[in-house]
Amino acid sequence: MLAMLRGAVLALVLIALSPLPALAADDIKVGILRLTSHSPSIIAKAKGYFADEGLNVEFVPFQAAQAMAVGIASRDIDFGMTAISGGLVNLADKGAIKVIGGALMETDDAQGQKILASKAAYDAGLTTPAALAGKRYGVTTAGSSFHYMAHKIADGEGVDRSDVRMVPLQKVPAIIASLKSGQIDAWSIVPNIGNALARGDSVVAIGDVSDYIPNYQVTAVFTSTANVEDNPDLVKRFLAALSKGIDDYNAALVDKTMSEEDTRAIVEMIHEYVYADTPIDKADPRIRAFGMRINPGAALNVESVEDQLNWFKSEGLVPDSVTMDDLVDTSFVDQPS
Repeated sequence: MLAMLRGAVLALVLIALSPLPALAADDIKVGILRLTSHSPSIIAKAKGYFADEGLNVEFVPFQAAQAMAVGIASRDIDFGMTAISGGLVNLADKGAIKVIGGALMETDDAQGQKILASKAAYDAGLTTPAALAGKRYGVTTAGSSFHYMAHKIADGEGVDRSDVRMVPLQKVPAIIASLKSGQIDAWSIVPNIGNALARGDSVVAIGDVSDYIPNYQVTAVFTSTANVEDNPDLVKRFLAALSKGIDDYNAALVDKTMSEEDTRAIVEMIHEYVYADTPIDKADPRIRAFGMRINPGAALNVESVEDQLNWFKSEGLVPDSVTMDDLVDTSFVDQPS
């Protein structure tokens, strides 16, 4: 019996010293637009930050913010990071979506979005945003961030919102083509795209969005209400990994504190999804030109989100009954410092 007891103890010791089998990672789908602003998710996957949090990430590409919000509500994707749209707010009102963090933001210490005019409109007098009355402004859809920016710029210049004609064109490439050809008169867009267009002969930069919407929370991180309520640990792990990707993005492309070798590696990661059909030597400067800050720790400017919600209500794009509590869960991240 003593020999049997010794054998049992030895077996238990060997079991205790044996490596534990790895727990299966949680499979999640993350919506992305093929824009540099989605770099933190790309970096977090490429550098293993998601894997470190026990997350196996599959990216699902989208072409517009509203479609991504629908993807969250239908549970086709688990997390998204893009602009707050009227569709997203309406889905939040139905209890399907929650904003859980912030991403791209207009800040004083980094470049921001540009206000553009077609060369034809510029030559006809649209040399500053003060001349927007009667002009055609490109948007993807009604209730998009482009629509919001157009109205805030008009407000800042004392131009009646109804005097600026919104032209919905569904996709960014269609807006670019329409601006260059003079089919629309004005648009606002992130700096790498805006500055590149303004270097050509058909588009002129006439202002900065930050002059009209300071500290604008341009994009946000969101997920399903079910994830927030039933799986908060998953949400926390996602945000923890994303925050590491944000830190690397800011260091490489905004603050430029990362070494050239490491920055080049970051750019190569991003290039797998952004400007992927362009050779890396041409895509590299385009990616580096983006330069807008993404909030460390996915901090959320709640005041900016509330201003956007009030705008949606003022335009009749969402019910007056929608509250910030319906739209936002502030328990996962801080506000920007």
